[in-house]
Amino acid sequence: MPSVAFNLAGETALITGGGTGIGLGIARCMARANGKVVLVGRRVAELKSACEEIGPLASYVVHDVTDFDRADFLVDTASARTGTAISILVNNAGIHLKKPAVETSVEEFRRVLDTHVFASHALTAACLPKMLENKHGNILFTASMTSLMGMPLVIAYSAAKSALLGMVRGLTTEVASEGVRVNAIAPGWIETAMTRAALDKDPARKQRVLTRTPMGRLGDIDDIGWAAVYLCSPAARFVTGVCLPVDGGASIGF
Repeated sequence: MPSVAFNLAGETALITGGGTGIGLGIARCMARANGKVVLVGRRVAELKSACEEIGPLASYVVHDVTDFDRADFLVDTASARTGTAISILVNNAGIHLKKPAVETSVEEFRRVLDTHVFASHALTAACLPKMLENKHGNILFTASMTSLMGMPLVIAYSAAKSALLGMVRGLTTEVASEGVRVNAIAPGWIETAMTRAALDKDPARKQRVLTRTPMGRLGDIDDIGWAAVYLCSPAARFVTGVCLPVDGGASIGF
């Protein structure tokens, strides 16, 4: 049982991309801290499996976050399903694109921005009115190391993840005095299926990643999950407008 400071009892979190990877880690840890979690994704089987793993505090809604016009519907559905207002929004859903900048089309760039930036804005705008009415809420963004440093071959992803930090700062100035906190987490290299696909067949790249990480290992999805619990809990009641790197030290440089 978490201490009162880290307890999310009475909170309901809407977590996009919550069925797998980092989103699952966030959902799992928030439920362990006694919060209700509603997982959002496009694949029913993954969402069902995640909810079965997490237990009775978890439910799900099938939804494509790029369906911006249905953001209000998603929030209303999630609230009806849990019987509570959404008090935590985790904007975590994302897609990746690895291409040289000169080969990245406008359509590809836009698709990345749609998923990361415009979808986050649409859901934030849908959740905020009730949070402001209740004078209580947390909005959390999953940023990236590309929000903090330059990396090659991911120009659209870098732009999207950097934009999220602008949203954190701008939103904070608007809502901090109304009881709503806005923060981000910048994960480093985390052990997920996507990471394994990228590194297992490229040992040289994996060695570069580990060499660049002072702790010398990959992180776990629960490392991100517990950081999310902290940022959305009373323990962080005076923390807003920040981006917390959870990366084993990778972002400090050489």
